[in-house]
Amino acid sequence: MASQEQVKASHILIKHEGSRRKASWKDPDGRVISATTREEAATQLADFREKIVSGQAQFDEIASRYSDCSSAKRGGDLGRFGRGQMQKPFEEAAFSLGVGEVSGIVDTDSGVHIIKRTA
Repeated sequence: MASQEQVKASHILIKHEGSRRKASWKDPDGRVISATTREEAATQLADFREKIVSGQAQFDEIASRYSDCSSAKRGGDLGRFGRGQMQKPFEEAAFSLGVGEVSGIVDTDSGVHIIKRTA
């Protein structure tokens, strides 16, 4: 029997040279993404996370400006999702967070993320 448990989360995705799809709304040709290492992407996200958790920046504002995901248009909001709907590392991180918590760096085939559980 499948679990009906769901979370609501937002995320910031930074793609890099190892991402499965090297294009995004802000880099349609993938030139910047293809030239970005995983380490550079993770460093950028770690800086964003520090600004968010210290109160210097709002998660949704950073997501809107910098996330490579189309959810940037919604401040990174992915809405509600259940188990089995996201890549496994993303799912595990999202479900392990308490409401309002921001994850550390999460690696998936899409790139590197930070996730904020919102419900």
